Amino acid sequence: MFSRARKWLLASSIVFLAACGGHDDPSVLDVARNDPQFSVLVEAVQAAGLQTTLDGDGPLTLFAPTDAAFASLLTELGLTKAQLLADTALLTSVLSYHALPTQVSKTAVPLGQAITTVEGGFFKIESGAGGALTIQDGRNRVAAITATDLSARNGVVHVIDQVILPANRNIVQTAQALPDFSILVEALVAADLAGTLSGPGPFTVFAPTNAAFTDLLASLGLTKAQLLADTVLLTSVLKYHVISGRVLKADVPISTPIQTLEPGKTFSVDGTLVITDAQGNTAQIVTTDVFASNGVIHVIDKVIRP
Repeated sequence: MFSRARKWLLASSIVFLAACGGHDDPSVLDVARNDPQFSVLVEAVQAAGLQTTLDGDGPLTLFAPTDAAFASLLTELGLTKAQLLADTALLTSVLSYHALPTQVSKTAVPLGQAITTVEGGFFKIESGAGGALTIQDGRNRVAAITATDLSARNGVVHVIDQVILPANRNIVQTAQALPDFSILVEALVAADLAGTLSGPGPFTVFAPTNAAFTDLLASLGLTKAQLLADTVLLTSVLKYHVISGRVLKADVPISTPIQTLEPGKTFSVDGTLVITDAQGNTAQIVTTDVFASNGVIHVIDKVIRP
């Protein structure tokens, strides 16, 4: 017969070993399973058949949306929870977008750079006031990271207050959705470049606003119709605004010639994000890192010229 003290000691040892044992350590999915604020996330993972992945060996980083985040998404998309869980293609894409195929702790987050997800899309993370971290997703929506570094045997979990979504528009579609780029879109169509910038890319486009095109027309003494009709000039100018590859603000080479899609033509960018073109004219980059499925757009206030 065991004494009461020995029974207690044995029971305590079993609990301790179970807590520390390899296969009993929680996975990133277990972290969600064990916290009631992630009940919808767990349902979604089950509906999408991703349990094996998130319970596997990893390493993984999971950005875990709370139930409140899912409630906000349902309102945004005009769906019920049942409809979302039934759309397994959408669900799998969205959930895979919340996972990275590596373990990335808070201190290792590459701020301002493109972070590629299991889904294949990308987002970026920035640090704001007081070191608070936010995510900009592929649709240029923002989520706050509210808790970090929840440890699991196969990775780490960070908590977010919004469901993030992969990009669903290419560069041309993104420009079409923004009224300040209506002349740019007309010009791309007239120069037969809309197809190119709708392709896989990736591309980086320095996109002039309508006001920038208005200034150009005044300086050239042309009407918009005359500019759109001169496809040789138009093609040369537009290709000068595009570089190959996805180059976010954090990766823009400073004071270095940047090769454009216009063969042999470069421009440079200084530390204040002012572009100097081949003719010595300058343009200010006024907005950076507008994401699209096949690249990124930076907004400029003047049309630059080769």
